[in-house]
Amino acid sequence: MTTFRRLACLGMCLCCASVASAQLERVGDVALLDQHGEFHQLSRYQHKQAVALMAWLPGCAAQETTLKAFSDLQAQYASQDVAFLLVDASGSRDRTGSNWDGLRVLHDETQLVSESLGMDQAGDVRLINPQRLTVLYKGPAGQALADALDTLQGEPLRQTVTVAHNSCAIDFAARNAHQHDLPDYAADIAPLIIEKCVVCHRENGVGPFQLDSHLSLLGWSPMIREVVMNRRMPPAQVDTMVGHSVDARRLSTEERQMLVHWIDAGGPRGDSAQDPLAEFEFNGDKNWLLGEPDYVVKTPPYAIPAAGILDYVYVDVALPFTEDRWIRAIQYLPGSPKSLHHLMAYVTAPDEDFWGAERSSTAASRRFLTSYIPGEPTVREYAPGTAIFVPAGHKLSLQLHYMTYGMQSVDETQIGLYFTEQPGLKEVRTRAVSANDFLIPAHTPDFSVQAEHVLEEAVVVTGVRARMNYRGKHMRFAVELPDGSQRELFSIPSYNYAWQPHYQLDTPVHLPAGSRLRVSGAFDNSVSNPANPDPARDVSFGLSSSDDVFIGYFTYYAAE
Repeated sequence: MTTFRRLACLGMCLCCASVASAQLERVGDVALLDQHGEFHQLSRYQHKQAVALMAWLPGCAAQETTLKAFSDLQAQYASQDVAFLLVDASGSRDRTGSNWDGLRVLHDETQLVSESLGMDQAGDVRLINPQRLTVLYKGPAGQALADALDTLQGEPLRQTVTVAHNSCAIDFAARNAHQHDLPDYAADIAPLIIEKCVVCHRENGVGPFQLDSHLSLLGWSPMIREVVMNRRMPPAQVDTMVGHSVDARRLSTEERQMLVHWIDAGGPRGDSAQDPLAEFEFNGDKNWLLGEPDYVVKTPPYAIPAAGILDYVYVDVALPFTEDRWIRAIQYLPGSPKSLHHLMAYVTAPDEDFWGAERSSTAASRRFLTSYIPGEPTVREYAPGTAIFVPAGHKLSLQLHYMTYGMQSVDETQIGLYFTEQPGLKEVRTRAVSANDFLIPAHTPDFSVQAEHVLEEAVVVTGVRARMNYRGKHMRFAVELPDGSQRELFSIPSYNYAWQPHYQLDTPVHLPAGSRLRVSGAFDNSVSNPANPDPARDVSFGLSSSDDVFIGYFTYYAAE
């Protein structure tokens, strides 16, 4: 080959390499709560053209100019479907002082989001396309960011624009510590997975894959990292700044940092000869944890196909009691734990169905037992001196939801009832506070709804549950006391139709007569909602899953 031909080939290779490298950087999906406890996830901004995130470090004077420019750009581009969000990258867990000129401040208490976006100094901005999760711009707020924003209305960028700047460095203390002393698989990671994940991700568990060895954990680690970063897992997460419940599932700040940093380091096996995941056996869904029940209800056998999406199954089960009974505790034993995704149970009159008075009343008071969702064994013991009342001749009305997993199965779930004959019991009831007069317009990402009910008697609230269908976005439970003061009880910032636990409050709340129970929330009927079957359709109230409901449940008993 002649020298000329060699140079020509080299030139072509360099040209191809240059074209190949001229591409937009990509980021993973992430989610955080803001200073108001509202949930923000990159992929849930698909109704926007772009999301601008700026790292904010309280106390950094060097970022003030950039911060002012960022705020000015928000006002300038307010009509162009761009979301502007600050990210508190300090690692602080205090949301009370986070406010700057009307901007939403997302709290990155783990610093994992700031790490993953490469924002290592105050004032760093990332302009992101939420449809493709590509980075359009990296640098400070200013004219270069404005130029990148202008391309949203014209020729799209094909390469990430990067502008250097100097500001206060962000101290990633946990990352630095883990780089010097990486968490150990056998001592740290495997016990965490056993405690938080294996209850679903096991043989015959409802999780789509098993975590039964270091090798399986390593293979699924990219997926695990993704769902931890965007807060899809663990399920049933709540805002712990508002309320606490043993039924809420979460990873602590330290646990999330430990797990993600271990995955980022390649998930090393470590030196231990033991593999705790391979040795662990789960028996929680096979035994009666309170001893043999006084009576066992069996659901009719239900055949689950190998594939497909299944609608809810409604079943009435007769009870043979000729005298009144009081239930002090209940336990569910699923017949097919890999298929049964949730079960709700009510005590109902002979002519009453599962929905009962909720079909017409916006404040129905009913006898709700508890809900089953996958995970820890579902055992509910009611507070001392309280119980569920079962009048003679009443029955159980059940709602069951099954998931397919590639194999046919049959479910016959058992419900263990434990009775008490203690005198002077207080009846546990559940108030369904709902709205039934709404119409959610098509292509609407944040449609607010509110419902309320005034208590006629003093009560003790022991638990709450949110119920919406596919378009549910978030729900918050609060109370206005007779003196006009407000108290927040519980918040579910990212509602998921697939997970509907009943949250037993860690601390029951005493409310006087005249208190106003208030439920507020929103629906997302847009393309940004991954569960939305049809964002082009207006949706009204209806008990079918193709429609939607807005119900906040308060479980309570009469106060002294």
